[in-house]
Amino acid sequence: MRRWLATLALAPCVALAAEMPEAVRGALARSKVPESSVALLVAPVEGGEALLAHNATAPMNPASVMKLVTSYAALDLLGPAFTFKTDVLATGEVASGVLAGDLYVRGGGDPKLTYERLWQLARQLRARGVREIRGDIVVDRRYFAPVPHDPARFDQDPRRAYNVGADALLANFQAVEFRFVPGREGVRVIGTPDLPNVEIASRIQPTAEACGSWRQGLKHEVHENGLLATVLFSGRYPVACGEKSWSLAVLEGPRFTEGLLRWVWSEAGGVLRGKVRDGATPAEARLLYRHESEPLAALVRDMNKYSNNVMARHLYLALSAERSAVPGDAKASDRVLREWLRARDIAAPELVLENGSGLSRDERASASTLAAVLRSAWRSAVMPELAASLPVYAVDGTLKSRPGLGPAAAAHLKGGTLTGVQAIGGYVLDRNARRWVVVMIVNDPRAGGAQPALDALVEWVAAR
Repeated sequence: MRRWLATLALAPCVALAAEMPEAVRGALARSKVPESSVALLVAPVEGGEALLAHNATAPMNPASVMKLVTSYAALDLLGPAFTFKTDVLATGEVASGVLAGDLYVRGGGDPKLTYERLWQLARQLRARGVREIRGDIVVDRRYFAPVPHDPARFDQDPRRAYNVGADALLANFQAVEFRFVPGREGVRVIGTPDLPNVEIASRIQPTAEACGSWRQGLKHEVHENGLLATVLFSGRYPVACGEKSWSLAVLEGPRFTEGLLRWVWSEAGGVLRGKVRDGATPAEARLLYRHESEPLAALVRDMNKYSNNVMARHLYLALSAERSAVPGDAKASDRVLREWLRARDIAAPELVLENGSGLSRDERASASTLAAVLRSAWRSAVMPELAASLPVYAVDGTLKSRPGLGPAAAAHLKGGTLTGVQAIGGYVLDRNARRWVVVMIVNDPRAGGAQPALDALVEWVAAR
């Protein structure tokens, strides 16, 4: 009986809730999105009856709003101070700066092992007396279970950084950030990291057009040849945009990692005589250096503010890698997360999980379940970390360009966008200083035009 009452308290009562405001209905009508394609729920964070509810229990594709579930579960189960570990080990002896055997890099799932952090890792090895590696660099990826990943599966665009798969040794998000710099003689393209095995060519024509959707005027071609890649940009670029950046995956994962490891080791003044290959770390290998990621609270903030899908995949897999002591696996993480929901008295019979990021055509959640997650998080010890990780509406992150609400920080919301999906979920503070859980999901071929309806709901709640 006690568990049933707790579950009832977490799930907002929707039976007596009012229908959606006229401003929201009008915006939906203008976008030609039927109300049957919409689910929404607005409820006080402290509990009690929902203020608004519409199709609240219907299973919907929430896009990146699914990251709310992954974020809260990771913070609650692993802790805000949890860090991912990247270990560097060796089997041979180091004498006069020379490692006679192999160097092992054991990936620990760090989702933010950037170029700069790999450089720091290399410098730490140099500081410990390693100058030359006579053997190989062996990459151990066993923290995650091996699962084939097709980067073209989601939208047939395998070069987009959001399509990168999870990798226990994910180097620099497996992507190069290309920065477009317009000038009198054309548009220069600068790659970061500036890898010697990635050649960049620009045939971009600068234009006097308004900035707008600047990427639509650009085309890119990538030609791979072993560890070498040539990236050719062409098309038009509005000078009014100033400098913009675009991250692309230019090499398949292991080859990109090899190229980056070779480059940072060389930049640090190191010499590698062998090759870079995958393999298992032997039991007798001794630890030379352990590199720890930023704490989970900081990683979740980066992930949610900018809706980083590969970071979400890593957090999702870490649930099973850390809690079940098995290589991180999507099915095992599904079990861990569902057990956690039950322990939190959140019934989610419609929930469908694939990778925890929302970059999926299969994932499903109801507005009621997402609201229950948000309400539970508000009462939890990790509420400050989760709330601070969400974009501040009209101020930063992926929601920076939305209409303002007056006072800053009136709403902390996670947005979600896919073809046919628009969604928001989070917390809104009204002008009477009362805070509300707000969830709205649109699943419709015309969902791309429904953003004004989501804005109207946020504004309506904030103006109460």
